[in-house]
Amino acid sequence: MRTTSLKRLSVAALTAAGLLLPAAADASPPRFLDQSTIPDLQRAMDHRQLTSEQLTRGYLRRIEELNPKLHAVVQTNPDALAAAKESDARRRTHSSRGALEGIPVLLKENTDTADRQTTTAGSTAMLGSRPAKDAFLVQRLRAAGAIVLGKANLSEWSNFRSGGQIPGWSGVAGQTRNPYALDRSPCGSSSGSAVAAAAGLATVAIGTETDGSIVCPAAATSTVGVKTSLGVVSRTGVVPITAQHDTPGPIARNVTDAALTLSVLAGADPADPASVAASAMPKDFHLDRNALRGKRIGVWRKGHSGIDQQADRVFESTVHTLRSLGATVVDGADVEDISWSVKPDLFPALLTEFKHDLNAYLSATPGNHPRNLSELIAYNDQHRDVEMPLFDQSLLIEANKADGNLTDQTYRRHRAAATGIAQRSIDDVLASKGLDAIVTLSGLPASPLDRPGDPRFLSSTRNTSVAGYPNITVPAGFAGPLPVGISFLGTKYHDAQLLSFAYAYEQASPARQAPRYLPAA
Repeated sequence: MRTTSLKRLSVAALTAAGLLLPAAADASPPRFLDQSTIPDLQRAMDHRQLTSEQLTRGYLRRIEELNPKLHAVVQTNPDALAAAKESDARRRTHSSRGALEGIPVLLKENTDTADRQTTTAGSTAMLGSRPAKDAFLVQRLRAAGAIVLGKANLSEWSNFRSGGQIPGWSGVAGQTRNPYALDRSPCGSSSGSAVAAAAGLATVAIGTETDGSIVCPAAATSTVGVKTSLGVVSRTGVVPITAQHDTPGPIARNVTDAALTLSVLAGADPADPASVAASAMPKDFHLDRNALRGKRIGVWRKGHSGIDQQADRVFESTVHTLRSLGATVVDGADVEDISWSVKPDLFPALLTEFKHDLNAYLSATPGNHPRNLSELIAYNDQHRDVEMPLFDQSLLIEANKADGNLTDQTYRRHRAAATGIAQRSIDDVLASKGLDAIVTLSGLPASPLDRPGDPRFLSSTRNTSVAGYPNITVPAGFAGPLPVGISFLGTKYHDAQLLSFAYAYEQASPARQAPRYLPAA
């Protein structure tokens, strides 16, 4: 894996830049830290220019200063500094555990940890939950040496509670704010993870996606978001919506960190059959600046272009960059809008899966909390002032009407039809035009918090989410102060190839800028 050159990181430089002391007035991440990669930090720690304890302490202080206005972090891990000190001791004896040794990582607050942190999915109903063990992905992070820094805010129940749900709001931690403009949406549901990565509250954060929950907030915060093929990262120990869509993945400030973190997260988990199937995927995340040379990249404009002039400008610049990198750009690679064709099958399938999967999670998780969907709905009704001050729980109620039977033939027909439509919508375009990947806008610039996004923009994540295919968003530019991201899409298990394409693009067109925390208008 190719990386950027080593930056000279010293304690004096960290202190001067505000990482080891309260942040400067503008609260922007120190420039060298914002642009450094995990390998850079590892080298600095190897060369005794930095310790994991110093890095961890610095992030904790940034969280303390910035989180009151961002609401990106639900909690910090009370054992993080102790874990960092242990990491430093291992490094001194040349017994580092893996690629993330000493690197602070934030987890989305729907990810189980068997420690002194909670796992609530944003709901106060789950404050008494006490998972018996770490999620499989957390086990892999710890085994690779990562420091679990804390948990990040999210859209409550990962945005599957109400059709009128506000992205980034949870009963536990309130409204996550976009660090580029505090009155703009951070998108969701992995809003806290994306905001934390963008604001330099951790080196990398983990999100989960069911439909857009990594891609949308990452694009809205000028970060790299990796929505993997289904099963590449195990879902065991992650509060579910549906095992047919749910995909954990990294959100980082650069492709290098995202790819390296994914290489740690990916692996076969006997408790998650999809991850066992995905273990055959190549794990060589070799990042090559020339990866796009000679490749055929399709351009998806329909339903995305002609809505926002500034976003169009960014996208056309992206297309120009792809050509300059030696890619053959193929116009007219528009992916079918499946929103309506898939809905008759997708919605009933999701309701059945959600009831089955969430009930199974709740019943198996120790602690004082609702044991099933019915009890959760009753809790929300009893605590309306905390849980429903802004929107209802209509999706929970609809899901509870389903039977939750995954062996039912009607359900199985719905799921097969929905997945098939989505997979064909991508595979047919790739095959008919002989493409290696498709590129498109990840979304429009973030809308105001109190207004939904422009309905004319078609989802750029629905197809990949329902299909179980990868979608990687990378910063591409800005519309005024607001980030714009572009997505690389492909077929199942082409994750490594898409990461390399994203890296080549990023290196040729470094568009990321640190947030400015512009106040509400």
